[in-house]
Amino acid sequence: MPKLPIYLDYQATTPVDSEVFARMAPYFTEHFGNASSKVHEFGWKAEAAVELAREQVARLIGGTPRELVFTSGATESNMLAIFGVAESWLQGARVPHLITTAVEHRAVLEPMRELERRGCALTVLPVDRYGRVDPGDVRRAIRPDTALVSVIFANNEVGTIQPVAEIGALCKAAGVLFHTDAAQAGSCLEVDVQALGVDLLTLSAHKMYGPKSVGVLYVRRHGPRVTLVPRSFGGGQERGLRPGTLNVPGIVGMGAASELALRRRAEDRARISGLRDRLWSALSSGLEGVTLNGHATERLPGNLNVCFEGVPSEAFLMDLRDLAAGSGSACASGSGLPSHVLQALGVPETLSRTSIRYGIGRGTTEQEIDYAAARSIEAARNLRLAVAAGGSEEASLRTDGVRR
Repeated sequence: MPKLPIYLDYQATTPVDSEVFARMAPYFTEHFGNASSKVHEFGWKAEAAVELAREQVARLIGGTPRELVFTSGATESNMLAIFGVAESWLQGARVPHLITTAVEHRAVLEPMRELERRGCALTVLPVDRYGRVDPGDVRRAIRPDTALVSVIFANNEVGTIQPVAEIGALCKAAGVLFHTDAAQAGSCLEVDVQALGVDLLTLSAHKMYGPKSVGVLYVRRHGPRVTLVPRSFGGGQERGLRPGTLNVPGIVGMGAASELALRRRAEDRARISGLRDRLWSALSSGLEGVTLNGHATERLPGNLNVCFEGVPSEAFLMDLRDLAAGSGSACASGSGLPSHVLQALGVPETLSRTSIRYGIGRGTTEQEIDYAAARSIEAARNLRLAVAAGGSEEASLRTDGVRR
């Protein structure tokens, strides 16, 4: 019997790796200086730690340290990239056209829609039933006034990996800036900004076994040099793009997590994808009416998003108190709205409300996967019986096994 509860929500957040935490610890108590204090040793040590972290993150993504801007996380990085490009056009008295997809994280979709409300032009491209955008659709959507294309690297809900390199190449040929939100990809996939042809790239530390509230925006400096208008103003840190006292322990943690990801990602990818396939095999062979959401092979190693037909996800998760899984994006949980990602894939709303996202990670074991499969099958069968007996979702919530 594995230790309970079992954590299977690694797309929502990851635990800080013990090696990462050990690197961070001295910067809370011993080396606590402000990295902007240039006149004493405490400040010098903090600054050196930040610059080392910048080098570590740069090595992970194939960029240079000077191309990185530390932020509070992926949401701020996405906002800076999207608004930064759009407002640089607006300052030049040009109204920009923006392109994105229907399966982006809301941290991309909402800034895009806000800019549309402010008068910018926006094209939201559809995806196929696996969640992939057609690069041809991107090419056809580009116009002379297109300022930015933003396509997520790997989807946070269904795990589908986009053809980022192909999109990057066509954007480069058209002279259009290309941004990708790679928050889910940093710890397990090859992310090389040169090979991918991206001009702006988002990372988040807490999705890659680092601390929360720290992220990075890669901003290309050559071929082309990307110019962003800052969203905030103050002390001038991070080349004026993200002013404010730097979160030195968090940045140290992001650097350490990047170094660890570079060293471990091939091993992690092979092991974690094997656990994902083991879980899918157990669920699909042990229960009828289970469907896979997202691409079967072009997906995150640790993502398994499935629908259990006739099993409301809220009731299912309440019954599975010994498993920590999710029903979609952690940022949208509790909203009561159907998943915009599953809607974009063409999943009927009734079926989409039965979706469960299992997020498998570095700490997951085979024993945990086998237990999760058995408990999920048991819970799904019981809830189907309850729904059939009561004739409604409400009846399923009244069964004895739900709120224990």
